[in-house]
Amino acid sequence: MDQSRTLNILFIGDLVGQPGKFILSRKLRELREKHKTDLVIANGENLAGGKGITPNLAAKVFSFGVDVMTSGNHIWKNREVFKMIDAEQRLLRPLNYPEGAPGRGWNVFPTSLGADVCVINLMGRLNLLELDCPFQAIDRLLKNEPRVKAAKIRFLDFHAETTSEKIAMGWFLDGRVSGVVGTHTHVPTADETILPNGTGYITDAGMTGPHDSVLGVDKEVILKNFVTRMPVSFRIADKDLRLNGVLLKVDPASGRCVAIERIREEVGGYAPSDDQGPA
Repeated sequence: MDQSRTLNILFIGDLVGQPGKFILSRKLRELREKHKTDLVIANGENLAGGKGITPNLAAKVFSFGVDVMTSGNHIWKNREVFKMIDAEQRLLRPLNYPEGAPGRGWNVFPTSLGADVCVINLMGRLNLLELDCPFQAIDRLLKNEPRVKAAKIRFLDFHAETTSEKIAMGWFLDGRVSGVVGTHTHVPTADETILPNGTGYITDAGMTGPHDSVLGVDKEVILKNFVTRMPVSFRIADKDLRLNGVLLKVDPASGRCVAIERIREEVGGYAPSDDQGPA
């Protein structure tokens, strides 16, 4: 293992629709080279028209240079994912779904630096689904799973609604994982920090998609819903495309995070008329 430099993990916040895919196609190669990235993780549960993911979209995302894809409460929106998630080792669903759910909530991935990284996906319960307690679920995993215990570098995507639950998870795991990055709310927070025992933490990495919107959705549609309370069909917006994410630098020998930095990139040139649907 090369311990002469840090192991660099780039996490990309929630990818939204075709704009999210377009941003990856334009920016990811450049970011990998610029930050000497060893592992790229992206949350992809909003890729298929804003909710869910399909096998074709997953293949595209991986072809652009994403190594691992995490998800959350929308992972099951497209039934095609049921057929692929067991076979696709790089696509994770939240760990705390009940036993018998397809797929896996964690996996261990090799890197060119020679160090393995255990990536874990977990979902909060406040204002979301009543799943298994995320704190107890990850505690059991860290204590009992040999492959997880053997990996010095462990990274968690905590897909949760409330800041309190995310912050509590950061403190709960301080010193037990290298990084805890929150997703789901699509708004980047300015609280990136290294906790006292070496865990890099941020409450939310933000969204990779159209920011002239309400969380990626056409703002006129959302305004109509709020003002009239009438049901509406969500439509993904297409202006002000930005990539939001977080770069964590980890000491490969100890697994401690030594630096955490928010990443924001603006992307132009998007042509919605070129889109061929959510596939």
